[in-house]
Amino acid sequence: MKWFKALNNNQIPRPDTIKTIEVAGKQICLINIDNKIIATQSHCPHAGGHFSGGWCKNGKLVCPIHRYEYSLTTGKGAEGQGDYINIYPTELHEDGLYIGFEESWWSKLWG
Repeated sequence: MKWFKALNNNQIPRPDTIKTIEVAGKQICLINIDNKIIATQSHCPHAGGHFSGGWCKNGKLVCPIHRYEYSLTTGKGAEGQGDYINIYPTELHEDGLYIGFEESWWSKLWG
């Protein structure tokens, strides 16, 4: 796991908001729900809708285009969808928010 600083503490989204940021060349959606910061991929795998225009409902992230739902804990789509989203680990430190990305075998060799 490789960790990257994403935001300073004063940049963290307010409760019950979704914000898009770029970290390590990836576009990430940050969701502040119940004072917990969750980081996901920024686009819906179904039709490419941007999650920043979506909302959260019952522990799920809802895409604004076709209302596909994804668990904020597992990333799994609702029953019958057959898809999922990436959820990235987050850590709050004194100097800000960090997001972790799995390192691929390629980056370990050549990184």
